[in-house]
Amino acid sequence: MAQRGIREYDAKKILAKHIVKFSGGTFTYHGKVALVTPEKSIEAISDEKPWLKRDKLTVKPDQLFGKRGKHGLILVGTTYNDAKRWIERRMNSTVEVGKASGKLTHFLVQPYVELDKEYYLAFTGHQEGDYIHFSPVGGVDIEANWDKVTTVNVPIDAETEIEDVDLSPILDGVSNEERTAFRDLITALFRFYRELHFGFLEFNPFTFKDGEFLPVDTVARLDDTAQFLCHEDWMDVEFPVPFGRELRHEEQYISELDDKSGASLKLTILNPRGRIWTMVAGGGASVIYADTVVDLGFGDELANYGEYSGNPSTDETYEYARTLLDLMTREKVEGGKVFIIGGGIANFTDVAKTFDGIINALDDYAEKLKEHGIKIYVRRGGPNYEAGLEKIRNAGERLGLDMEVHGPDLHMTKVVKIALKNLNGGDR
Repeated sequence: MAQRGIREYDAKKILAKHIVKFSGGTFTYHGKVALVTPEKSIEAISDEKPWLKRDKLTVKPDQLFGKRGKHGLILVGTTYNDAKRWIERRMNSTVEVGKASGKLTHFLVQPYVELDKEYYLAFTGHQEGDYIHFSPVGGVDIEANWDKVTTVNVPIDAETEIEDVDLSPILDGVSNEERTAFRDLITALFRFYRELHFGFLEFNPFTFKDGEFLPVDTVARLDDTAQFLCHEDWMDVEFPVPFGRELRHEEQYISELDDKSGASLKLTILNPRGRIWTMVAGGGASVIYADTVVDLGFGDELANYGEYSGNPSTDETYEYARTLLDLMTREKVEGGKVFIIGGGIANFTDVAKTFDGIINALDDYAEKLKEHGIKIYVRRGGPNYEAGLEKIRNAGERLGLDMEVHGPDLHMTKVVKIALKNLNGGDR
């Protein structure tokens, strides 16, 4: 799973679209949210959403960082005019949040919710299932009150439905009269979380009145490898870069390719001077390869993270590979570099077709690869993998590249170990 944070605005839009379905009509959520940006002012949005001028409002930055209240970045129970002035004063201003520094460019505006009581609810994924965390004491001090949070585990089991899970351990803090309502709410939101492929979903604080769910603050991450399954359910969700970080030109280019493609093309540059570069097919495989590099003690040398999957075309794979090779051969480093072309065993990606794209890029950069002392390690399986491996093996010999080629008989973590062991200075 490749979890990526989304804006609170998008999380609440998705929730508003689906909560009635997942609760069987028991709960609703009004979905009144607005996103103010440098391109779209609150004044322009108010023409589409008249509640902005009618309701009391809460305003806060929506840029993937927390503790906004503690940084004085929340305006609560305000009027439209005050909200407008507050945003205008802060738009494009630079702030420091923890170790990050960046410009404020996106602000969430929503109706102010007066809470009689604050609750906490979160769903988190782990290797064998999902945790449900609940507390009858929510709010900004939840970390200080973590002893009041109780947790149940919901295993990943085709025969286990959330309705069959005993939620009583996490409901001890609510009254007997409220238990049925809380159980129904948590059940509905868990189904929403799991079926729409969230990796993390937190409501803190929240309340509900007369069947209306009222989340004040929401944090969410989605498994972006499920985008081809959930694009209609997620609507036009955006995966913004973390606060304080701007996309490099190459990352922006791959992002634009991804937007135009039915495949999945992702790229994040971690360390442009790093000695370990990867081109991994599949979101799950990309996590495994990166984790293996880190586990072996080379995390500081990992240059990039990303994936190409969903059966990209030869041209798309060429553009992705060419971008990586260009980055890889800009600066020489002592001891050379390794380039791992890996992946799991594909279900429907044509390995031979994508390898044609990689070979075309290798043709363009062969001399630079040799000049920079780059060793290439290939491990791939899936449809037409034998033909693909034969093609790239022949290309390596034709171009005089230092290359090892393996099929699915070699475990994908093993090829990482081989590459790092043969990296100059690879003993750590």
